[in-house]
Amino acid sequence: MTGLLHAKRTILTAFAAGVLVVTALSVTVVMIYIDSDKPLGAHPISDKRAATMLPRSIVMHETPRSLPEITFEDGAGQALTLASFKGRTVLLNIWATWCVPCREEMPTLDALQAELGGSGFEVVPLSVDRAGPEVVRKFYAEIGIRNLGLYIDASMQASFDLAAVGLPTTLLIDAEGQELGRLVGPAEWHAPEMIDFLKTHLTSN
Repeated sequence: MTGLLHAKRTILTAFAAGVLVVTALSVTVVMIYIDSDKPLGAHPISDKRAATMLPRSIVMHETPRSLPEITFEDGAGQALTLASFKGRTVLLNIWATWCVPCREEMPTLDALQAELGGSGFEVVPLSVDRAGPEVVRKFYAEIGIRNLGLYIDASMQASFDLAAVGLPTTLLIDAEGQELGRLVGPAEWHAPEMIDFLKTHLTSN
């Protein structure tokens, strides 16, 4: 009976992984900004105006939503939860090295962390690579990632618990650990308009 349950669990996990792969490969890039009638960077954006400009693909909730407790590890194997980042605004990016859109947007997340990262904000790229942290470390080295931490959930349980329907999926999380909004699909995270938008949600320390 135990063997049968294990086999069923393995099949379900493999099926879910396959769904994520298919979804990731089928994601198309949507125009990112609501104010798209003018070229990006065509005009300066005030803090007040930036607060009302939602990146088009980001679905912002009317009120913050509580998140399930998830566990994952850093590159050294230390267990972490979202509570480990409490007090900071977090951009949680769920991705994998085998996801082409994820690979393409990773340098923009690295640039975003370089621009805004600090005591009030952190990009947390959570890999769901079942091969473990070494494939992520190798990928980081190949494309020159210098500012992002390495976080891994080889079980993929966190992506299930967070209802990530495809890769990449990115959650904007406030300092209390509540979800403000999410984006399914890749984005130019270091674009000036995106940075201005995210600045309106930074935690002040």
